[in-house]
Amino acid sequence: MRIGLFTDSYPPYINGVSTSVAMLKKALEKEGHVVYVVTVSNYALKFEYNEEERILKIPGIPVGIYDYRLSRIYPITMINKMKNWKLDVIHSHTEFGIGILARIFAKQFHLPLVHTYHTLYEDYTHYITHGYFDKSSKKIVEYLTKFYCDKTATELIVPTNKIYRLFKDKYQFTKNIHIIPTGIEVDRFFSENVDKKEVELLKKKLKLKKKDFVILFVGRLAAEKNVEFLINAHKKIIEKNKDIKLLIVGDGPDKEKYEKLSKSLGLEDYIIFNGKSAWEEVPIFYHASNLFATASKTETQGLTVIEAMASNITPLCIKDESFLGTVTDELNGRIFETEEEYINEVFELYQDNNLRQKYNNQARIQAEHCSSRAYARSVLEVYERAIKEKDSKKKQSLLSKIIHKLKGE
Repeated sequence: MRIGLFTDSYPPYINGVSTSVAMLKKALEKEGHVVYVVTVSNYALKFEYNEEERILKIPGIPVGIYDYRLSRIYPITMINKMKNWKLDVIHSHTEFGIGILARIFAKQFHLPLVHTYHTLYEDYTHYITHGYFDKSSKKIVEYLTKFYCDKTATELIVPTNKIYRLFKDKYQFTKNIHIIPTGIEVDRFFSENVDKKEVELLKKKLKLKKKDFVILFVGRLAAEKNVEFLINAHKKIIEKNKDIKLLIVGDGPDKEKYEKLSKSLGLEDYIIFNGKSAWEEVPIFYHASNLFATASKTETQGLTVIEAMASNITPLCIKDESFLGTVTDELNGRIFETEEEYINEVFELYQDNNLRQKYNNQARIQAEHCSSRAYARSVLEVYERAIKEKDSKKKQSLLSKIIHKLKGE
């Protein structure tokens, strides 16, 4: 099969979508398929095409939201090159920019379009509105999402039941929805594949002592991730035990704000802000930690939770549907609702090493079901369905034209 992945985010830019698409490309190629990627270039005027890797980058301009860049909608100079790929199916991973190009290209060349909905845009409108017109902007986002996914996509993929319900109950989506949790390259997080010397070097660099119990958060430092919850709770945690440290790995618009909050609470010695980490170094941070925590309620799935579980680290998550399909309370992790519950869970897991080890083992087992290979194979089934559906519509259209012609219409 010849597959085109269209995305606004792709390495070296790192986020959940970027990691997901890069992993999918690699997994599909391992299954013997030919995969092309269309994404955004860091240059405003320059096209880039890596023929060996089959990656085309369309010129893009920064829009002021993280490192996001908006591409040209229809780059005429590249259309013939893309046409020569002779794609069987297009899989878009964004609703805007490159996603619009995917929609136009699919329509022009009569190709099936599969779309994965990765981002709850309603939770991100504040970056554009800054608190003004939030209600109307969310309505616009809802309309655009429904238009792109319902009117243009042949098949829709969502990662969790939470997003499935959003489309079915709120958006009244009428087409097929396939719930396929995004896979990751889980094996790179397995303890047997992580260099123990690198882990010890990292602990030394972070000035972690042998007695320190490390709670890890990995992700973007922004309001929607609710990192402030973890910081405020940590103030109460260290009042009882100063050996418990919070390690925050990631960058974002609120990093400076969180550092100032940490300092104002007197937590400089108990919270470590590492900043952004290179993709290949991320597993080392998990293995330098004892517990993974997140209080975010805006995830579509929460890939960092799966990364933690693959690393044999117990996840401690706020109650949210995006985590409930992966984390089973008191089997492979813990779920909390309030700050008091979070703090109590931290201390129970800190004090009971045997209990934590039991969860760690179950977490690893659960993570193995989230492999990139299993994800790719599920996605391939959707591609095959989309191709058959598109072929069926072509035949119906052709038959209709023949009938009209015979009738002299």
